[in-house]
Amino acid sequence: MTVKDLNQVEGLKAHHIADDDHAVKDIYCGDLLSDVMANAQEDSALLTIQAHKNTVAVASLLGLSVIILCNGRTPAPDMIEAAESEEISIFSSSANHYKTALAITPFL
Repeated sequence: MTVKDLNQVEGLKAHHIADDDHAVKDIYCGDLLSDVMANAQEDSALLTIQAHKNTVAVASLLGLSVIILCNGRTPAPDMIEAAESEEISIFSSSANHYKTALAITPFL
């Protein structure tokens, strides 16, 4: 799937799309950024509630495709600015991690 395909997922709202042809090969759910750093794989979508620029830094370090904020979280302005600089897409969902992952999985 690509970032462009995430626009087809019901319930996701795009806040910044860096490259809609960027591949999304997996999903990683995590809110503890040190755990994300240790376990998330390159080209994954990160599902988290951590709506700040440090999340973008971790995503950039790991080569993650996209950050999806769950549970109704929205990105802070400095998070969007960092995502623009690092070319990482950001979406949000009102659903929890589990329901968001279920919605995305058919597109993988």
